[in-house]
Amino acid sequence: MGQTKFQKFIFTLMMCFGMVLGMTVYNMILNEGVHSDLLTNLLKEFWLGFAVALLIDVFIVGKLAKPIAFKTVKPNNETKQIKIILTISCCMVVGMVLFMSMFGSIIAAGFTIDALKLYPLCIIRNFVMALPLNLLIVSPIVRFSFNKIFSPKLA
Repeated sequence: MGQTKFQKFIFTLMMCFGMVLGMTVYNMILNEGVHSDLLTNLLKEFWLGFAVALLIDVFIVGKLAKPIAFKTVKPNNETKQIKIILTISCCMVVGMVLFMSMFGSIIAAGFTIDALKLYPLCIIRNFVMALPLNLLIVSPIVRFSFNKIFSPKLA
């Protein structure tokens, strides 16, 4: 989304923020349960994950997911916009889950063989949450907000 590089970056920033926030809360609850320090821990742990996710999104997954999506769905005048959006979103989720699950495994177990053992479970757990989070919650909210911020003002 977005017409200019700045707008595209803001859209990416908003999507990344929403997804990392949702996935961080999800993983913290899975790993620690709900407790009184959840918000404090979230504020501490969120920022590193957000920075890593943004870098992976901008420099790796975004560059791979969109060409793959456009090979799957050939955009033309007859292609419905929702089909393009869903295809790109699904490709982004798959790529980000693969990378961020490795990040989470390393954060949990360090650079050890245990991180590799943990990785497949993290992929499954994260994919189960990330796809509906993206398609049903974050993407619609971000698209609505983005359009409110960047739509031409009608006089």
